[in-house]
Amino acid sequence: MTPLLYAGAGIALFSLGLWGFLVQAALLRKLIAFNIMGSGVFHLLIAIAERGEQPPDPVPHALVLTGIVVAVSATALALAMGRQLGEEQEHE
Repeated sequence: MTPLLYAGAGIALFSLGLWGFLVQAALLRKLIAFNIMGSGVFHLLIAIAERGEQPPDPVPHALVLTGIVVAVSATALALAMGRQLGEEQEHE
């Protein structure tokens, strides 16, 4: 039952993020939507890791942990680049 809950939440988060990414025009909102999509993928990976009575598969958990680190780093880079782009547009 729990894997279905995680999978459903993952699909809902990914769909919501995709909708926001396609509809929003502001770069910051697109970045937030992209992070929401990533959270949906993380939920799906956790749902896939469940194997019933056996212990969960550690590989998807490791992928999620690595993905969180990469997502935080990529978000910081995108925010810094967006700030730089905004400052350059102000000076023109």
